[in-house]
Amino acid sequence: MHANEEPDGLLEKTMNRQHAPEDDNLVFLAETPDGQKPDGPAAARAVWRVLIVDDDTDVHTATLFALSGLAMQQRPLEFLHAYSASEARKILAAETDLAVILLDVVMEREDSGLQLVRHIREELGLSEVRIILRTGQPGYAPEMDAIRDFDINDYKTKSELTRIKLYTTVATAIRSYEQICAINASRRRLDRIARAGSELMLAHGLENFAYGIINHASAIFDMPNNGLVCMQEDGDGRDRDGEPFVIAASGRYGAAADAALDSRQHERLHRLLQRALRDRCNIFDADGPVLYLGSHAGRHFAAALDAGKPLDDIDRSLMEVFCRNIAVGLENVLLVTRLENFAFHDPLTRLPNRTRLKELVDQALGNRTRGDSTLALVDIDHFSETNDALGHQFGDLLLLGVAARLQKHLGSQLIVGRIGGDTFAVLGDAALVNPSTLLDLFCRSFRIDGQEVQLSATLGLLRLDDYEGSGTDALKDAEIALKRAKLLQRAGHVYFTRNMGVDIRERVRMMHALRTAIDEQEMFVVYQPQIDLATRRPVGAEALLRWKTRDGNFIPPDRFIPIAEYSGLIIRIGERVLREACRELIRLQELGFHDFSMSVNVSQVQFRHPYFLDMLKAVLAETGAPASRIELEITESIAMEDPDLLIDLLGQIRQTGVSIAIDDFGTGFSSLSYLQRLQADRLKIDRLFVTEITSASRGSSIAEMVIQLGRNLGMSVVAEGVEDERQAAILSALGCPLAQGYLFARPMPFDQLVGWLGNGG
Repeated sequence: MHANEEPDGLLEKTMNRQHAPEDDNLVFLAETPDGQKPDGPAAARAVWRVLIVDDDTDVHTATLFALSGLAMQQRPLEFLHAYSASEARKILAAETDLAVILLDVVMEREDSGLQLVRHIREELGLSEVRIILRTGQPGYAPEMDAIRDFDINDYKTKSELTRIKLYTTVATAIRSYEQICAINASRRRLDRIARAGSELMLAHGLENFAYGIINHASAIFDMPNNGLVCMQEDGDGRDRDGEPFVIAASGRYGAAADAALDSRQHERLHRLLQRALRDRCNIFDADGPVLYLGSHAGRHFAAALDAGKPLDDIDRSLMEVFCRNIAVGLENVLLVTRLENFAFHDPLTRLPNRTRLKELVDQALGNRTRGDSTLALVDIDHFSETNDALGHQFGDLLLLGVAARLQKHLGSQLIVGRIGGDTFAVLGDAALVNPSTLLDLFCRSFRIDGQEVQLSATLGLLRLDDYEGSGTDALKDAEIALKRAKLLQRAGHVYFTRNMGVDIRERVRMMHALRTAIDEQEMFVVYQPQIDLATRRPVGAEALLRWKTRDGNFIPPDRFIPIAEYSGLIIRIGERVLREACRELIRLQELGFHDFSMSVNVSQVQFRHPYFLDMLKAVLAETGAPASRIELEITESIAMEDPDLLIDLLGQIRQTGVSIAIDDFGTGFSSLSYLQRLQADRLKIDRLFVTEITSASRGSSIAEMVIQLGRNLGMSVVAEGVEDERQAAILSALGCPLAQGYLFARPMPFDQLVGWLGNGG
């Protein structure tokens, strides 16, 4: 209090308490001796926190004397003290749950109080706390605009604040604070309810939505996370009130999930849920709400939330709003779920359809631990004839029978789907997805509409362990295998392999890339030397085509050669390889390697081309390469496809002086009589048999047989894929004259080959 102030009415009354007027009767809590705080329930209750800001210690004492021990709204008061505006700022920086501030207008400076109000409202953003301005100098009263703009609850001179008026002023401020807090809390909860509705709309599937209801409700209404959401199906017309099935459950009800609600274990909850579902209403029980969430397509939904206490009127109203939001969101989720079912499941069998199978295969391919997985397509043989003869209804029953059997025997461990009219898919571990397991399921007849029907199926299979395509590619490649199986043998099976080709999309992409590669010189030829095993001197080389893209990646020949053959580009590519090999042979001869020979692979498509012989003659004439040093390699499968026509063509080729080698010999089923008539010059032992000569007790048998056969027919023999000295020694001992492989040299560009030859090989 300042020296020139009039005696403060409140201070005067508190210092002379025994003379207090009768109208100052106040209700006090029971006091305890020695200033101790009450214990028991009173001590455990929440309090109203009041900050007294005044530079006069007597004002603090008087205020405490007037208000200490009083209860307002059944809560005691707790006081904090600041004796300057700066001290108040420090307290306000740490304390945010203040209900009332009793603030002196004039302290260090004439405007200290109002500056502190500005700090509270604008800088700290404390909008809920109520501010009561007090002054002992009425001449320093704040302007009306300041009272309005800074939301000042009351303004009193200290002289007029008797104990009863001070109590009334503080009590009014606390009621205002409580109402503002309740309004703001409700507003915040409404915002959270709106956000919860938006977030739940993003939930994928009914189960995730149901768990979201429990989680959001417990967070919004500050309840324990104990609750469940259940669904009740419409009955058969006589009884709709079946047992509620629990979709989601958490907390103390967690064990109830994914089962019918046990009426004995949860008797009260079961009764309340049945009532909410029957009467289609919300029930506010002493332990929390039971909400009816609406119905959709014959299914009814309800949620029980264990709050541990009854909700007050405001929370009930907010819970009603929450329930209405959830009901709208639930209907949307159920509609989306139905649309997804139509989009991803076969309407007849309810199995995953082709679209869903693509996703599942993509997931399997994206799993780094995919293991030995296999995709199998199961096609029912002659189904269309059965469907036409016995009707589509019978055909549908037949498909349902097949789906049921596949599901019964495989569904618990594998993914079973239906991708087409009479084609099913099975995806999973290769140990279970194998021809014998799948075809055995069709050994027993199917009983359909009282008839015994015997079915068979054809399989197309694709191993996923090292597959590089997408789910779409995998399904198409499995279909390629299935088509191959149906062409070869009904009730049989075929595994997809790369040499069956790739799908149309890949072929088109690869064909475009091939054309670009040819035009931009991305393809080039490398040479692998062929060695005389006796002298270890190079006698020739095999020309091999390579493709390196602009980004530095190599495309394997087994990927692009089939596409080149399919598209006919192999004609143009093969001619370029032959011409380059002939030119490089001339360069080698000019460098002094006169006894060196060049081998060039020729594909089946090239041999079939009507102008192949003309092309060969033109290249020899153009390059001047000696025909006697050129060898064309053809595969054994080409040799045996149409031997009579081939014999005539090979005869004409030999007339040019060019020699013929049969590549990969021993992997096919050659007729020895045809082999003799072909009059080839050389046999090439496939690398598979070279590898086996050191890996099995009889591993050298086939290699030895080929060497002996070549000797008997007057043909030279070359062994491919020789990788170690032991293999070379065995081959040499068996009488094999020539070999090629990594033991001697890898395929290399021409300039490197020249250097290698110059260094003696």
